[in-house]
This record gives sequence, C-alpha cells and structure tokens, in this order.
Amino acid sequence: MDIRSDDTVNVRYMVDDVQTAIDFYTEHFGFAVRSAALPAFADVTRGHLRLLLSGPRSSAGRPMPDGRSPAPGGWNRIHFVVADITAEVDRLRGAGVRFRNDIVTGPGGSQILLEDPSGNPVELFQPAGG
Repeated sequence: MDIRSDDTVNVRYMVDDVQTAIDFYTEHFGFAVRSAALPAFADVTRGHLRLLLSGPRSSAGRPMPDGRSPAPGGWNRIHFVVADITAEVDRLRGAGVRFRNDIVTGPGGSQILLEDPSGNPVELFQPAGG
C-alpha cells in the first residue's frame, strides 16, 4: 500500500449545508477556507488539520451500493485542546452553539462535546493540571 505521508491530517465531515459549516468553523474555531465548490463541497484548514465539508450534492454524499446514504452526526470527532474549557464553553454558548453534554472531568482532564450545525461532534479538552 502506498499512502502519501505529510504533516496534514484530513478529516471528512458530512454536512447538511456547506456554507453554514464554513461559517461555523471559520467563525468559532479560526479555520481558513482553502477551496469551495458550493453547494457541494469545501475544505477548510487550521494548522495541520484539513477539514473536508461534504454536502448532500458531493460525491461523498452518494448512496452506497446497499442503499445507505452518508449522513452527518455520529461519535467520531475532531478534538481541540484548550487552556480554559469553562471560558471556551461560555464563549460558544454565548454564540448559540449546541452542546451534547456538560463538562465531564476525569483523571486525564475535562472534556465536553458540542455540535456543528449539521450535528457533527467537536470535542473540547483541557488536560488535567493545565
């Protein structure tokens, strides 16, 4: 198997509306638009993360041979490490962002799940002691 190796991590999210997803990730998390083929697809970047935003009209949105259709949601997620989880939650709640739960604290730190406009999860994580 020949897999291209570079420093960029690529993650694909199925979204209901590509422009709404672009707005969400650029406004709340500082992503930059790399390319867009609206209304089907866009990719946005932040550091070494390239987030592929695929709408229902994208090739990634086509039904599988068994009839299942790719859809937003699920539990796999991008994970952002933050210095002050409480401040980030307050900022995002103030902007109307939906959360799946409240902050959960464990031996490794504190975390919370929020949703992008299509219901895809995003995790905020503050390491213990940091």
